[in-house]
Amino acid sequence: MKSLGIRCATTAALFALCSVGVAAAEKTVTYDVEGANVVGTLNLPDGIDNPPVIVLFHGFTGSRDELVIPAVEEGIFQRAARMWADKGIASLRIDFRHSGESGSDYENTTVGGQVMDGLSALDYLAASGEVDADRMAIVGWSMGGTVGASVAGRTEHDLDAVALWAPGANLASAIILLLGPDSFKAGLASEGEAVTSKLPWGADVTLKPAFFDSLFEIDPVAEIAGYDGPLFVAVGSNDTIVFPQPESGQIFLDYHDGDEELFVRPMDHTFNAFTDEKTVDELINATGDYISAHFD
Repeated sequence: MKSLGIRCATTAALFALCSVGVAAAEKTVTYDVEGANVVGTLNLPDGIDNPPVIVLFHGFTGSRDELVIPAVEEGIFQRAARMWADKGIASLRIDFRHSGESGSDYENTTVGGQVMDGLSALDYLAASGEVDADRMAIVGWSMGGTVGASVAGRTEHDLDAVALWAPGANLASAIILLLGPDSFKAGLASEGEAVTSKLPWGADVTLKPAFFDSLFEIDPVAEIAGYDGPLFVAVGSNDTIVFPQPESGQIFLDYHDGDEELFVRPMDHTFNAFTDEKTVDELINATGDYISAHFD
């Protein structure tokens, strides 16, 4: 991998008290990918030198804290970072380029660009001197799971574990479901112009043809075949976005060679977050325990 121009900017450090009384410091960091900033939040458990680290990849139209759980008013990735700090694990959750604080022009996002951002996140951490470069893992949710599988298959770093939450095995099919076939066809046919579509939850999303083309350029199941480390795949039997389940999750394990676990629960694509935090917490804890068990 080419060297990155690494810049680390510390905003006001945020200190949170974990459930067992261990402090964790959060700071905003940035690194450069093709001349653009990728912004992330680095969570470092206090009092632990050279901690292991998990990198988190958000989903389609998401951002680094991820979906807010109404019952606790905390983003799912934000909550995961705090809970894993309890176990002495650092984490870096990033906004892909064109998402969140890494830019407001989401219409320019592509799956391949997000994979590049993910690969660069590992390079950034390995060079940062703040975490153990020999103990790194990945967690990706939904389209972030597609990205995570691709990063795992391509990175030159020796990952200790990879966890994919409701990963998209066939992104084109999932996006057709979300946007509708007419919008999808319009996106593919557009000669450079962005196409705006209505998402099922009422929000609009605007995307350029490069995004639609990128859905066919990466096969996450083929990518995960290039990774032979421990693999944890979590799916919900009530998922109506990535389905059928557990078959869509099992296919990643079918093409993966190594230690693996399929975690199946009666949950939707958001892990029942709009009901309460219980299923989310079970998933976060199970993921943290699996990854912890494989850190060397």
